[in-house]
Amino acid sequence: MMDVCNWDGTVSAKDFRIGALSFAQKWESLNSAFPPWSWVPCPKHSWLASHELLQEEGYLSLENICISRPNEEDIDQNSQTDPGEEETSCSEKEDDIDDATLVQSNHHELHYCDFHVVYSYTFRVPVLYLRAYCSDGRPLLLDEIEKELPACSSKELPETKWAFITQEEHPYLKRPWYKLHPCGTSEFMKLLFLGGDTAQPKLEVVLELYLLSWFSAVGQVVGLTIPCKMLNDR
Repeated sequence: MMDVCNWDGTVSAKDFRIGALSFAQKWESLNSAFPPWSWVPCPKHSWLASHELLQEEGYLSLENICISRPNEEDIDQNSQTDPGEEETSCSEKEDDIDDATLVQSNHHELHYCDFHVVYSYTFRVPVLYLRAYCSDGRPLLLDEIEKELPACSSKELPETKWAFITQEEHPYLKRPWYKLHPCGTSEFMKLLFLGGDTAQPKLEVVLELYLLSWFSAVGQVVGLTIPCKMLNDR
């Protein structure tokens, strides 16, 4: 097996599939109240190299996630809220709200998001694909999607090469989707695992934790966070 010092931050298609199935299983077992990720099997690409001995291709899917955007009336009301009251209210509710499943409100405009984690054979890393749409099915444009992102993401997207959003045909669905471009992912993952002062982990440990660690960073860009139970269970 390759020495971890020579690891380039990528992962094989086989290890991606193993990690994806483990991620989905762990997510469901530790977070039964949250919408589950599911593995969607797909036919193999005809151009797939013969040395990629995969049982099947596929991707992780999390769909119909409701997000709510305050309308102008709500924004005006919030701007008049006493800061002390707002801080108390947020602290009381913070533990009960998951970024991926916001509660429906009659005072908010509802949008929905689908998220897919797909393996890139070009970059040899996972890629987060997403699309957002209104309750009537109208797709949201990129500038509309960016308004839904956490405030920290809006600042981070223009500055970070591994976190900028582009539009591209979904490799399996053959329809336009947005994705977080993977050009800097391998560099980021190598830095994440090997950039600290602590003892370097074994390569098998890196591959086992790869997808979970990748998602803990990438998910935050679009408002999806790893529940603490999963991080503590590593």
